[in-house]
Amino acid sequence: MQPLIVLLQAGYHSSSHAARYDAATMGMFVLIIVIGIAGYAVQARLQSVFRKYSKVQFPGGLTGAEVAEKMLRDNNIHNVRVTHVKGHLTDHFNPKTMTVNLSDAVYASTSVAAAAVAAHECGHAVQHARDYAPLTLRSQLVPVVQFASSAATWVIILGLVILASTQNELLCWIGVGMIAMTALFSLVTLPVEYNASARALEWLRVSRTMQGEQLVQAKQALDWAARTYLVAALSAVASVLYYIFLILGRRD
Repeated sequence: MQPLIVLLQAGYHSSSHAARYDAATMGMFVLIIVIGIAGYAVQARLQSVFRKYSKVQFPGGLTGAEVAEKMLRDNNIHNVRVTHVKGHLTDHFNPKTMTVNLSDAVYASTSVAAAAVAAHECGHAVQHARDYAPLTLRSQLVPVVQFASSAATWVIILGLVILASTQNELLCWIGVGMIAMTALFSLVTLPVEYNASARALEWLRVSRTMQGEQLVQAKQALDWAARTYLVAALSAVASVLYYIFLILGRRD
């Protein structure tokens, strides 16, 4: 990552406009490719780990739904329902409906992977019950990010048109700010997801729902799931950098 940033900086301190633009463009192009490859690799590895541990049964014999219900009870949470949703790895906690929603491969499965995912989603329910600050912030950002993500590109395009004719960059930077809100959302998501996994693993250990090798396997599955959010955050930051350098290049 650092060599790419140095390349970008070097490009914009060159005396030649062509050299500046080419260096920045190449740096961003390489950065986006690297993040894209990393995202594909992490997602592929997650799918592989999930398939592997979906075949491993843990001694307790509880289904994903039963694991979720037990974790909620153990944390004194009685206003959250465990429900079933269609799809693959579509599991999520919905604070509006107060439901932990488990996918086809998790709800009725007695595998290590199913238990890990179910406990992770209950980790979010525990966060909600305990007023975990990053989760609260993320929830507050949702409506802002929904608007910003849909309008930002058009704002920047209009801003570039205005910049070309009037040299006024204000609208461009407003668009960048909107994209930055999406990046902020991705960054705030990181502690939310990692903390939910930590809560899940701690409960699995303390409750003795999993022990030994199965607990290690559950941690591996959750670690790879968390890395998908890390790649998403890096991709969001790269998008902000792309538009910043695009505007700086148009300025010249």
